[in-house]
Formats: sequence, C-alpha cells, structure tokens
Amino acid sequence: MFDDDHLVSCAGLVPVMMLAEQTGLSALLADKVHIAEPKIKSGAANPAPKLATLIAGMCTGADCIDDVDAVRSGGMKMLFGGVYAPSTIGTLLREFTFGHARQLESALREHLVALCQRVDLLPGLISGSSSTSTRCCVRCMGTPSVRPDVAHVD
Repeated sequence: MFDDDHLVSCAGLVPVMMLAEQTGLSALLADKVHIAEPKIKSGAANPAPKLATLIAGMCTGADCIDDVDAVRSGGMKMLFGGVYAPSTIGTLLREFTFGHARQLESALREHLVALCQRVDLLPGLISGSSSTSTRCCVRCMGTPSVRPDVAHVD
C-alpha cells in the first residue's frame, strides 16, 4: 500500500475509469441499481459511486473488500474524487439481494455494449454477419449478429 501522496500505485486505472465514464457507467449504475427497502439507510445511499469505487478497486486487483482501499492510497486521492472506504462499500453490498445483482448485471450488460461501440475491442461482434450461431451474444449485446469465426454455439 502506498502512503506517499506523491506516488500513484495504479496509474493505469486513470484511462480505464475515464473510458468507463465516457461510456456512461456511472449513469447506468444510477439508473439501474435501486435499493427500495434498505436495512441501513446510509448503506443504500448513492449506490452508483460506491459501485464505481468497487469496480475501480477490482481493476486494481482487489479480490476482497479491504483491497479496494488501494484506490484511496497514496496519490490516488488526487486523481479520483468521491472514492468510498471499503467499509462503506461493504455496507452497500450487504444490502444486495439477488434482484439487486440482476440490476447490476443489466447495467454492466448495457455498459459492455457501450464499450464495444466506443472502441473496436470485438470487431464485427455488433455489426457482423447474420449467422445461425447468433444466440451467444443476443442476450448480452441485444443484436443477433456474431462473427461465425469468433463464436459458435450449437
């Protein structure tokens, strides 16, 4: 963990989170994820930035709640505003039910489409051929078009 305010441990997170913002991740999270009956009101408040903090932490390699603190270490505070503490994120996650996980899945599925439209990560996946093997991405992409040489589902 870096503790010097002039050092940044995960500088590669900057372009990743900039791309996430440019493709509307925070807006999708705010629109899709709602906790109607929270057990702890503060835990359910502002889920979008808390989930964005969790996603940023996962991009830095966090595999448990405490590891998300890497986003707040050292000079990272100068690069990112509105980053939540791991305990706050844990409180939000304790509010989650299966339905909330589905809401999050819906937001991330739409974000994947936005990412594919913004950058050429999966060329031809959105506007490719009209093959019979289109079922693999109809659910996640919303369009029945998959390159047969990329994915084949029987």
